[in-house]
Formats: sequence, C-alpha cells, structure tokens
Amino acid sequence: MVASLVVLGSLAALVSAGPLSLYSPALGPMDIFKRVNSGCGTSGAESCSNSDDGTCCFEAPGGLLLQTQFWDTDPSTGPSDSWTIHGLWPDNCDGTFESSCDSSRAYTGIGDLLTAQGASDTLDFMNQYWVDINGQNEQFWEHEWSKHGTCYSTLETSCLPSGSPKGAEAVAFFQQVVTLFKTLPTYQWLAKAGITPDSSKTFTLSEITSALKSAAGVTPALDCDGKNLNQISWYFHLKGSLLDGKFVPIDAPKAGSCASSGLKYPPKSGSSSGGSSGGSTTTTSSGSSSTGNPGSLPSKATLHASTGGLLSAGTWSTQTLATYTISGSSSSFTLKTSKGSCGVVSSGQFECGSGVSATTFSAVTSGSSLLLASGGSTKWSSDGTPSGTTQEAIFTGSGHGTSLTLSIVSA
Repeated sequence: MVASLVVLGSLAALVSAGPLSLYSPALGPMDIFKRVNSGCGTSGAESCSNSDDGTCCFEAPGGLLLQTQFWDTDPSTGPSDSWTIHGLWPDNCDGTFESSCDSSRAYTGIGDLLTAQGASDTLDFMNQYWVDINGQNEQFWEHEWSKHGTCYSTLETSCLPSGSPKGAEAVAFFQQVVTLFKTLPTYQWLAKAGITPDSSKTFTLSEITSALKSAAGVTPALDCDGKNLNQISWYFHLKGSLLDGKFVPIDAPKAGSCASSGLKYPPKSGSSSGGSSGGSTTTTSSGSSSTGNPGSLPSKATLHASTGGLLSAGTWSTQTLATYTISGSSSSFTLKTSKGSCGVVSSGQFECGSGVSATTFSAVTSGSSLLLASGGSTKWSSDGTPSGTTQEAIFTGSGHGTSLTLSIVSA
C-alpha cells in the first residue's frame, strides 16, 4: 500500500498509543509533522492472528512485539524515577526471532538522522531515557535499529511515500518506540502500589506483577540480575503498520528470569550515563562489571546467567564459574574450558569435554551486554534453576521450562 506524508498525520497513532503526559518534554510539532501516515488504518488483522506473509499493513513474521525497559543502578542510567528504554523487538509469533535483516539499512549517526528529519524532540528524549550504561548512546541506537528495526515488514522502504529521505523508516521507528514507552510508566505504576526502590526491602514476583497488571491490564515479563530487578518486557500485537498502527497489549507469553521471592529493587546510584546530545558519541567508561564496549570479545571469559553461570563441563551452577577460552571473532568463535572443547550435542545440550566436537558460536550485543548465541539465537533453556551444589544442563532454544541468556564477561 502506498503511504502518504500528511501534516499531523500521526495523531491517530498518538491517540491509539495512549496518554503521554507522564513524561516531559512531550512530542513537539516537528516530530508530528514529519511522521508518516501509512494509509493502512487499524481495522485489519492483528499480528500473529494468522500465518500470512508480512506486508506494509500486516507485521510478520515478527508480529510479537516486546517493548523492553532497563533498570540500571550502578552506574545508573536515566532519571532516578524512571526505567529506561532498551528497545522494541519484533519476535516471531512462536518466540523465535529474526535479527539484522538488512545490512544495507544499518544506518549510523542516528542523532544526526533524527535532527535532519525534524525529530530533535525525539532525540532529546532519547538522550534522557534511551541511554547506554557505558555512555555509548549512538552505538546503542545503531544496534537496536540494525538488529531489530530492519526486521519489521511494515518498515520496508517500499512502504514509505515516494521521495522519502534516506532513513525515514528509522526515524519513524525511533519515534514510535518513544511514543510507546511514554504509555508504559513502569516506575510510576509500581510506586502507586507502594513498590519503590529500596536498598534493603525485598518483594515477591507476584507482588510486582500484580501491581503492574492492575495498572496496565496485562502481565509483563521481568528479568533479574541475580535477585535485582533489571529488565521488563511489555508484549504487544500490532494492528496495521508500525508507522502509525495500534499496539494491542497482551500478557507475556512466558515468564522472565526473576525468582519467585526475595527480589530487590535497588535505588539508582553511581555515575549516570546520560550520554550526549546532537548525535555525537560519548566514551564515558563504566565502573560496573559489564562486558565493556558493545561488540568487544574477550579471549578469556566467564559465562553468566541471571543467577550463577556455567562451570567447566558446561552445566549451569551457582558455584564458582569456570574460565572459558574464546578463539575467533564476535561473528564466529569456539569455546574451550579445562575439560575440553565446547559444543552443542545432538540433543541440543551445551557440553564441554574431551569427546565434544567444537561448535561455532557468535556474540550478540544487547544494550551493554554481550550474549552468547548458537545458530544466531541467544535463547537458552534448562529444566530448572540451580541452587547450592545442584547443577542444571542447558539447551539451545526455549524448549525447556526455564529460559535464560548467557552474558560473556571478560575474565
């Protein structure tokens, strides 16, 4: 369907997205003026409601949208009374996902792109609320666009009006992410239920999810770093185009990595990584135990899960983690421990040992973390969560009961 540029053409999208008054500044006139009207409307089929191929007006295969938010505490990012944006991801309806779908549109200089196309208010908001823990905002935005934004069928360049400037679909993506984020004030919803950051108080998962469902009408997925709240994922289907369609909230199809009790919601502390304005890249260093600049691959590393990490045989444990030797580049490398080479065996299990054939892995940047991927997917799962001396085997994909990701941390 041919789209058209119209003055104030995105007002329908703003209304469908919900109230924006909880954040300031609001979207400015130039942001609205430059938005694209897809002409699709919102009366068509909801994404994930059928197996049709993706079009300019039907999002597929990535019709399961996740608006992910960070709670970074040391160093802190963003305001002390707000979660921050991680991204908007188009997962496939079965929970798998495509990534980095069009290298020809892996735009750089996102700040300059937004400014040039009249979205400076969006950029100002992003410099407050869409910030990297290492201060590398531009790299973070470039990553989120190239990995996730290029995979939306409704953001193909063929869906834009004739004569649209280069990168117009990326500008629309960032505007829509900001607009959607403004309707999801996680901090305020928790605070309304008496759940606020505290250095000593603990909460149950049920307390947190019940408070959020009471406010939003749906249950999100919560991920933790150990016992600390770290990330939340709000799930949606989409009616129409991402350019100006309607986000339909749904319950998270699966739980996150947080335990059922003893959860901590620590106050933000340390140096804030607010980043820079105007599209320049900041090189502020982090004092945290993160993996360093996105994309860097250490030669020696430990593999961390939300609780504990991997031992030398490749099992998941809360005991002292093994050191893994990494040989290769971020796009293709092998792993080895004191037990031997590491690989994925026929059952999909990750193992390390003298009789294991080495598998090629890759590293995927997620915010400020570097995640271990097998076959391009960062999804791993297990039959349970380890505790004490108990160890759990891990498998590729999400076919087992407990889902996890593995962060590569320099040793």
